[in-house]
Amino acid sequence: MSATLWFTPWKPGPAADGAAVVSVTEFTPHRPLTAFGVTVEGIALRRIWQDLEGAVGLWLWVDPDPFRPRSGSVSVWRTERDLHAFVARRDHMRIVRSYRDRGSMRATTWRTDGFDMDATREAARALLSGRSAWPD
Repeated sequence: MSATLWFTPWKPGPAADGAAVVSVTEFTPHRPLTAFGVTVEGIALRRIWQDLEGAVGLWLWVDPDPFRPRSGSVSVWRTERDLHAFVARRDHMRIVRSYRDRGSMRATTWRTDGFDMDATREAARALLSGRSAWPD
């Protein structure tokens, strides 16, 4: 795994900081050119982030390795219910269905009593760069 991951700037949502649910996703396409389409779709969803109920904030990330590009998100939610409502949105489901057979996806979530932006980003970076293990 590449040690260099590029993160977009933090995109705040309408929900306040405090107790939160963090979701980290990773998509690895079977073919490198597929990575571009996934990235474009992620950017489109990022544009509406400030309107999503329960969204605390979001980073998109990409591994620029040209031979094995990966990308995904680190999203922070007020509750699991808010996360599940986003996952079930029509626009999100369309993207998932479009790319389901074009690569592999993994995700994990965790709860935190007090959201810390720096600690969350570092925990996600450690996970995505292989310095910590994905939960089973």
